[in-house]
Amino acid sequence: MVRMGLTAEKVTVVGAEVADDVGLHRVTMAQVARRLGVQDASLYAHVRSLEDLRGRIALLAADEKTLLIAEATAGLAGKDALVAFANAWREYAHKFPGRYAATQAPGKIDPELAAKAAGPRRAVALTYGMLRGYGLAEPDLTDAARLLRSTFHGFVALEASGGFAHARTPQASWIRSLDALHILLRHWPTPRDGGAA
Repeated sequence: MVRMGLTAEKVTVVGAEVADDVGLHRVTMAQVARRLGVQDASLYAHVRSLEDLRGRIALLAADEKTLLIAEATAGLAGKDALVAFANAWREYAHKFPGRYAATQAPGKIDPELAAKAAGPRRAVALTYGMLRGYGLAEPDLTDAARLLRSTFHGFVALEASGGFAHARTPQASWIRSLDALHILLRHWPTPRDGGAA
């Protein structure tokens, strides 16, 4: 029985739910079709391929994660903004592991869809806006944004894989890591301090 009202958006949302349940790289079109109560072939009227579906999940997740970060950081600056930003990032990664994985390795995304998607552009604007609160300008903005992404992603990826076996809780280390990032951002090195120009 074909479910009425099937759209690309519905297929994407269900694909994202499957990704959260089984892992992004274990998602199949057959699993998504089963969850929707349709034949596999019905999906191809709405998404071109599994790769297309993964790209759509990445854009959906970028929108969701960016909205969560925007709400968490609204009206905040400095360390308060950094902590709220980081906690929202980590919360999203914990709550939606499959979607989060899609934001980190989006693969090929339809250029037309990517051009319409606000999430990725808003994510950059939010990140840079928060970092400007530390008095940073280019090229330091880009370097600092890459540092934050590497730190946040590395931490949540290790956490998710059980990589923190020490008796000290990951939460305690997370708090101290954010303290350290705040101090680093306040005292960002200049090229004359040894950084590359």
